[in-house]
Amino acid sequence: MKAVPGTNLLVFYAFIACLIGASTAAHAQGYPTRPVRLIVPTAQRRRTGSRRGGWCWGGDGARPPGLWRCALQRLAIALVAAASLAAGASFAQTYPTKPVRLIVPTAPGGGTDISARLIAPKLSEFLGQQVIVENRAGGNTAVGNEFVAKSPADCNTLLMGISSITINLHTQSKPPYDAIKDFAPITQVVIVPLVLASHPSLPPRNLKELIAFTRARPGQLNYGTGSVGSNPHLAMELFLAMAKLKVTHVPYRGIGPAMIDLVAGQVQLMMANILAALPHMRNTRILAHGVSSANRSTVIPEVPTIAEAGVPGYEVVQWFGILAPAGTPNEVVSRLHSASIRALQDPQVKQRFLADGGETVGNSPEEFAAIIRSDLQKWGKLVKAAGITPDTR
Repeated sequence: MKAVPGTNLLVFYAFIACLIGASTAAHAQGYPTRPVRLIVPTAQRRRTGSRRGGWCWGGDGARPPGLWRCALQRLAIALVAAASLAAGASFAQTYPTKPVRLIVPTAPGGGTDISARLIAPKLSEFLGQQVIVENRAGGNTAVGNEFVAKSPADCNTLLMGISSITINLHTQSKPPYDAIKDFAPITQVVIVPLVLASHPSLPPRNLKELIAFTRARPGQLNYGTGSVGSNPHLAMELFLAMAKLKVTHVPYRGIGPAMIDLVAGQVQLMMANILAALPHMRNTRILAHGVSSANRSTVIPEVPTIAEAGVPGYEVVQWFGILAPAGTPNEVVSRLHSASIRALQDPQVKQRFLADGGETVGNSPEEFAAIIRSDLQKWGKLVKAAGITPDTR
C-alpha cells in the first residue's frame, strides 16, 4: 500500500504536539517552583502587601514612597505653611520699617494731589512711619501708574489712583500696565463730583444760557483738561454729545496748569473735579454752571446738577483710591486697609473732604476691585461712542 504524500510529516507533527502537551500538563501540576513577583505599575499607596508583611517596606526590601514618607511630606508642608503664616503675621505687625511713598500720578494742585495730602498725615500716624507724597505726572496718569505697577511688592510704594486708571486701557495704544493684574486695591478714599465751569468773561450765567451761547458759536470756544482720556475729558465729551455742542479740546499736562489757564481766560470752559475747582469758585474767579453727580453737592447746594439744569440723564463722578503693587502680601494689604479706614474715619479728615465737596468711602479691597472692573467696561463704551482714539489730541 502506498503512503499518502505528506502522511509521515503529519504523523511527526502530531507526535511533537503530544510531547508539548504532556510537558505543559506536568509543568502546570508542579507550578510554582519558586517565589512569584506581582508587579504593580503605579506608585505605592498605603498598605503594600509586601512579603515582609508591613506597610512601610516593599517586597524587595527597598523603601518605597509609602505611608511614612507621605506622612513626613505632609508634615513638612504643614510646618512650612505654619512658618509662612507666622512670618506673614510678624511682618504685618512690624510693617512698615521705613517711610512709605504715596505716588500721585498727576501734577500738584489737582484733586488727586489734594486727596493724597489730606490723608497722608493720618496714614503716617496710624502706620507709625512717615508717608511721603510724591508727584509723578504724565501720560494721563500713566507715568505714575506704571511706576507703582512695576515697583517691587515691598509694601513701601503705594499709588493714589484716580478713576482714569480704568480709562487708559481704551485711550492708549499700548498702556504700560494692566488695571486689574498689576495692582492690589486697598480702598477707595473719596468720590467727588465734577463741576462744569466757565471763565467769568463769558456772558452766560446758567447752564441753559451756556448751552445756547455755545451752540451759536460751534468750534469757537475752548475747554481745557488735565490730559487726553482723563475722567474730566470723557465727562466733558459726554456732556457735549448729549447737549449737541461743538467745543475745541485743549489738553494740558495736569489739571493744575489747565485750571490756571481757565482762571486766566486762556480757555473758556472746563469740567473739573470739585476739589480743584472749589477754591476758585469761592473767589468768583470761575463760574459753576452744574455738577455732574446725580444729586447736588452739599457744599455748593445752590449749583444745580447738569441733569436738572438742562441735560436730563447726565451723571459722572470721579474717585480717588489707594492701591499697592500686585503681589503685596495679604497681611500687609489688611494692615494698609485698616490704617486707611482709620484715617478716613478721623473727624478732621472727613470734615476736610466734606468741606471741599468730597464724600469719603473706605470700602473693602474686594469692593474696590469690583468697581475697577465695572469702570473698565463703562468707560470702554463711552470712549468708543465719543470716538476717542490713541491719536486724539
